[in-house]
Amino acid sequence: MLHENYYLEKEKQDRLLTRKNEKSDFYNGIYDRYLYPVLTRETIPLTWRYDLNPETNPYFEERLGVNAVMNAGALEMNGKFYLVARIEGSDRKSFFGVAESSSGVDGFHFWDYPILLDDVCPEETNVYDMRLTKHEDGWIYGVFCSESKDRTVNDLSAAVAAAGIVRTKDLKKWERLPNLKTLRSPQQRNVALHPEFVNGKYAFYTRPMDDFIDTGSGGGIGFGLCDDITHAVIDEERMTSLRKYHTITEAKNGEGAVPIKTEKGWIHIAHGVRNTAAGLRYVIYAFATALDDPGRVIAEPSGMLIGPRDWERVGDVSNVVFTNGAIARENGDVYIYYAASDTRLHVATTTIDRLTDYVFHTPQDPGRSVECVAQRCDLIRKNLEFLSGQ
Repeated sequence: MLHENYYLEKEKQDRLLTRKNEKSDFYNGIYDRYLYPVLTRETIPLTWRYDLNPETNPYFEERLGVNAVMNAGALEMNGKFYLVARIEGSDRKSFFGVAESSSGVDGFHFWDYPILLDDVCPEETNVYDMRLTKHEDGWIYGVFCSESKDRTVNDLSAAVAAAGIVRTKDLKKWERLPNLKTLRSPQQRNVALHPEFVNGKYAFYTRPMDDFIDTGSGGGIGFGLCDDITHAVIDEERMTSLRKYHTITEAKNGEGAVPIKTEKGWIHIAHGVRNTAAGLRYVIYAFATALDDPGRVIAEPSGMLIGPRDWERVGDVSNVVFTNGAIARENGDVYIYYAASDTRLHVATTTIDRLTDYVFHTPQDPGRSVECVAQRCDLIRKNLEFLSGQ
């Protein structure tokens, strides 16, 4: 017989999983926010956390705890929404689990088991932040961070980051491929695979780094091509969206979701980081690259698209929003999945038309306060003239 606390916890979780999400009263015309997160540690199945046998767990204690659910790759398949979420155990090790929903904003349920990757990298300690790409070659690829101990220094916090690659047809059976190699960059994080061939080659958005935390000489988001994804090697990376002084990308930036194809260009939803007195602050921003050259930026609106608000600011790593997954549907709807403070996963919804209008018609950052004020005064003047004519 199951422990009585199992039934209490199961009832609480069932209420959570069947709760309908609601749009908040937040408004900026670009996207809608929702009141409730779509995934949290409380949505993790009880079978993943507890030993249900009263003989071996008489007090119904959590045996394998979960601390957070965050940064999820996303795709639509057969009319349903799928998230491959980063799940961080209480032991700090992250792993991946597939959650499924019919609506995309609520009702996400994890499949029976998490993803067990092929153990082909004995030095690999941790994996996280998978970007999912439906590629024109017919495969679904997952590109994620593969983290190992840096044994060149005597520092237990020192690590080496590489881009791991897996592929699947159904999100159930995963084939592990060799990690991406970038010959000119010592480390890589936040790598995403472009969904189409570019000049007959596989194209990656990279983030060149000299160090696990510091980008060093890395100037922003890179772009590189490789011939064979089963042994992916990039000889040269050219920069796309650059880091800039006194902007939201000053400390570092990285590709977020796999870019979305529109009539005007590829829309990228990325993250930017700046330093503050309270530590690093992560926000989400957008830019566009050319259809005929996905590595060339053609539009970059000023400032952030999404920043942490209210209780989104609170969590394991406070004052952070981060995305590595978005779904653009054939009907024009767009779902942006973003994590808040490395703790829980939220969703914002918009449309291709609204997102395109934002990216291509929002002014660029002129770079200096005096010019930013002049830019704003020009907007005010036009508005006052318009109002006076009504």
